[in-house]
Amino acid sequence: MRTHLLVAIVALFPHVVAAQAPASRAAAPRVRTTAGTVEGIIDSSGVREFRGIPYAAPPVRELRWRPPQPAPRWQGVRKADRFADQCMQARVFGDMVFRNAGVSEDCLYLSVWTPPAATKAPNGGAPVLVYFYGGGFVAGDGSEPRYDGASMARRGIVVVTMSYRLGVFGFFSHPALSAESPHHASGNYALMDQTAALRWVRDNIAAFGGDPTQVTIAGESAGSFSVSAQIASPLAKGLFARAIGESGAFFSSTLSTPTRAETEQNGVKFGEALGATSLSALRALSAYELLAATGRQDLPRFGANVDGWFFPELPADIYAEGKQAHAPLLAGWNSEESSARGVMQETPDSASVRATLARLFGDRAAEAAKVFPASSADEALQSMTDLASDRFIGYSTWKWLDVHGRTSGQPVYRYLYARPRPATVATTGPGAAAAGRGAVHSAEIEYALGNLPLNKVFAWTPDDYKVSATLQGYFANFIRTGNPNGPGLPEWPTGNVGANGEVRRMRIDVDSKAEPEPRARYLFEDQAGRK
Repeated sequence: MRTHLLVAIVALFPHVVAAQAPASRAAAPRVRTTAGTVEGIIDSSGVREFRGIPYAAPPVRELRWRPPQPAPRWQGVRKADRFADQCMQARVFGDMVFRNAGVSEDCLYLSVWTPPAATKAPNGGAPVLVYFYGGGFVAGDGSEPRYDGASMARRGIVVVTMSYRLGVFGFFSHPALSAESPHHASGNYALMDQTAALRWVRDNIAAFGGDPTQVTIAGESAGSFSVSAQIASPLAKGLFARAIGESGAFFSSTLSTPTRAETEQNGVKFGEALGATSLSALRALSAYELLAATGRQDLPRFGANVDGWFFPELPADIYAEGKQAHAPLLAGWNSEESSARGVMQETPDSASVRATLARLFGDRAAEAAKVFPASSADEALQSMTDLASDRFIGYSTWKWLDVHGRTSGQPVYRYLYARPRPATVATTGPGAAAAGRGAVHSAEIEYALGNLPLNKVFAWTPDDYKVSATLQGYFANFIRTGNPNGPGLPEWPTGNVGANGEVRRMRIDVDSKAEPEPRARYLFEDQAGRK
């Protein structure tokens, strides 16, 4: 099955076959980890890569729905020359391209890229980036080319990507699971997987030339939610020094992280519907049976919960009380996270916008109209794009930055990523248009990690490479020092709230520049969400 899946993927996405530089003929590098020796590969630029290193035991059979356990030790040399299977998932998003053989419940592996010898930090102390992939906690994998670590490694940074359990495998909660837990908790296994990977980095990254005291965690979408979760959780304290979030956090004006009691009852309903009313029966189901059940519309979905252990209380409350890790934070979102159709089906104009604001904000619609104006067709379209983007993911990221900046005592750096993708290769030619009105959700990933050449779908232009050099430069500087500024880059001011209430952010585009944040808009949404 996996062979057929790989053939199908290659047929659909032939560009991934050459997704990274070929390995050189230099001697294969070996590193001794706490579990055993791994042997990686070296690409033509000198970057050493170690793929598919186990960081935890396979979460199968009796380890299904348990916190990650230590990886078994091995004797001899373990080949680390191919990506491990992705965690169990359906094919949800068409832009995901994987460089492995298929799906498996045995999926708790990570990959490491280390700088060429000429760019290594003195005394083996290179800064480290640990990147969590996006995909709504139901899809994604660290093997995707857009997360490839070679470009950052060539900038002198050790890069780690990892896989974590998804969907029902990563978040299932049930009273029987809570009863067997010494912490009386169930769910959040995906987030605990990430913490386990960070512990692996703490214990092993020095052997790869990295500095375990200079770890930056980063991620996009669900990966950004994950970053906000690791900062909040007491289980991850001391495992990282800095954080980057791209579009998303466990804050929202419309949703709340449910309690363990709520998700436990969802687990009971799920098991009863499958005729599996005990843990032994649930663990006896095949991974494919469970995955198929998650596609049923009549069954509950599973996500993070306030379990009393990973999350002792609501993440928003942890931040508000200043109990989170006090780390510098760089975060932001994109200019078109959602289209206007995220809040309305009509064509935006002054009348339809008024109706939409009345439906969403009731007696506060007049206030809403001041921050979402619609005096022209173009202004109406932009306002509804902004509103839809905020309600989807922009507001939660704004709130995260705002609260963390107030309670952590650390600098926050805010951005709005505004570069639309260019036309696709298939549609280039005279009059070809960019792929969207603004920068759509996830558009910045290849730019930030320096991986435009690995995505053959879009017809990248010199301006795109300029934007990538700028954004990657900011990220690399922040990973090294906790401050994105450096030679050759426009000055990025801190985004902490000033004494006069003003806030500035960086607008990332062909001509990147600092600008005032439209703070009245976010403050209105914040107040409206407290009703």
